Formats: sequence, C-alpha cells, structure tokens
Amino acid sequence: METKVNYAVVGAFVLLLGAALIGGVLWLSSEKSYRKVFDTYLVYMEESVSGLSPDAPVRYRGVQVGRVRHIALAHGNVEKVELTLSIERGTPIKQNTVALLVTQGLTGIGHVELTGGTRDSPALQALDGQDHPVIPSGPSLMVRLDAAATTLIDSLTRTSASINALLDDGNRAALKETMVSLALVSRTLAARSQAIDAGVANAARTMENTARLTGEISGLVERIRRSAEAFERLSNEGTRAAGSAATAVEGARADLRQATRDTVPEARQLIVELRDLTTSLRRFSDQLERNPAMLVHGKPAAKAGPGE
Repeated sequence: METKVNYAVVGAFVLLLGAALIGGVLWLSSEKSYRKVFDTYLVYMEESVSGLSPDAPVRYRGVQVGRVRHIALAHGNVEKVELTLSIERGTPIKQNTVALLVTQGLTGIGHVELTGGTRDSPALQALDGQDHPVIPSGPSLMVRLDAAATTLIDSLTRTSASINALLDDGNRAALKETMVSLALVSRTLAARSQAIDAGVANAARTMENTARLTGEISGLVERIRRSAEAFERLSNEGTRAAGSAATAVEGARADLRQATRDTVPEARQLIVELRDLTTSLRRFSDQLERNPAMLVHGKPAAKAGPGE
C-alpha cells in the first residue's frame, strides 16, 4: 500500500526551516549577539570619499572598532561629506583624535582610520547645538601625495622655464664657444702631455728638495736654539762672575779704606820728620859752605855771650 505524501506540508516545513536558519544566522551575526553598545559620531570630510561605502570598517590604530553607517553630503555645505560612524562604546575617542580616509591598494576600497589621541587628552564630547560628537578629519594619503605631486610639478615647471630663459640664443652661442674652447684646450693638453709629465716630475723633485731643505733648516734651527741656550747659560755665568767681582772690589775697597785709616797718620808723621831732617840738612849745608874746614876741625865752639 503506497504512502501518500503531502507536498504542501513538506514545502511549508522546508520554508520554515530555511527561515529559521536565516534568522539564526542574522541573529548570531548581528551586533546584539555580542551585546556591544555603539555610540554615534560624525565626521566631515572636504575630499572625495570615492571607494568608501556604507558598512565600511572604522579602525582605531588598525583595530576595527566600528562601521560607517551613513554617507551623505553635509547639510548646507556641499563642499563637505558627512559620515555617520557607529563606534564601540569605550573606544578612546579624544579631542585630538583625527579621522582619515584610507584606500587599500589598487582595489580602491576604503575605510576610516582613527589616529592620534593622547592619553592625557580629554574625551570628545558633543558641543552645544550638536546631536553627536564630531571627530575632526585630516587629509588622506592620496590628498597629501596629490598636493606634493602638484607642488613638485609646479617646481619643475618653474625650473624648466628658468632653464629655458637662461639658455636663450646668446647664452647657447656662448656655451657653444665655451665647449669649442674646452675641446681646443683638451687637444692642446693632449699634445703637450710629455711636457706636462716632465713638469710634474720636476715639481715632484722640487717638492723633495724642498722637503730635504726644510729638514736641514729644521736642524739648523735646532742648532741655533742649542747655541742660544748655551749663550744664555754663559751669560748667566758671566752675570754671576760680575757679581762675584763686584763683591771682591767692594771688599778691596773696604780693605783700602782700613789701610788708609791706619797708614795716613804714620805717613804724616814721617813727612814731618822728613821736613825737619831736610831743614837740618839745609842748615848743615849752609854752615859747611861758609866754613869748609869744619869737616876737619869740626864745628867751632860757640862764642861766649856777655857776662859768661
């Protein structure tokens, strides 16, 4: 006996089972399955956000901390793009935290990178009139490269214009003449290479002779220095000898004074005695001249005086 199968019931069961599996997967993959709480932040960017899509990751120093929830033009300012971010509560979003747009490789898929934020900086809070805190934005790497490339191209353009202005017809003609002169000088030097080599050799010999002469002069200077030292020693000895001589002269002078003090009185007495002797001899000579017989008979007796 064949069993009758109700395909409608089977189909309904399969649909219900599929819906339950999809719901379970969605529930498991939803943010509520991890019991995480997210805070809303706003970012205003002045550059193109091409490559950034809703649900793109938000990373803080490379760690994923949330997702981009909404992308739209800023109200009242078409030059900015407003990004609405959902970031896990507890993420250290500081007042000096900066949001950057980062593009991955050649795919052009972008995400928001949060950088900066020091430990001592206060937490970012919504200001008066703001529904959510606003994270400041900074230029992305592509914008910085574009600005640097633009600056470089401008510099190259100015340099090229300066070179073109420098190399006008007159300067090019002068440069050509200079090149011709340099070629002529090169040929002249090549033709006189032997003379130049000889000159270099002579210069080398001259340098050797100069070095030898310098050595001899150094020796002469050393001998002069030693002679000067010897002369200085001799001068010192002469000075000491002069001092000794002066001392000796001073001693002799003292001895002479002492001898003079001792001899002068005796010399005076001798002179007095010599003077008396000279007087006596003069009287004797006069008497002898008047009476030569006195030498035979002697001195005559003196005449008696009156009354004797």
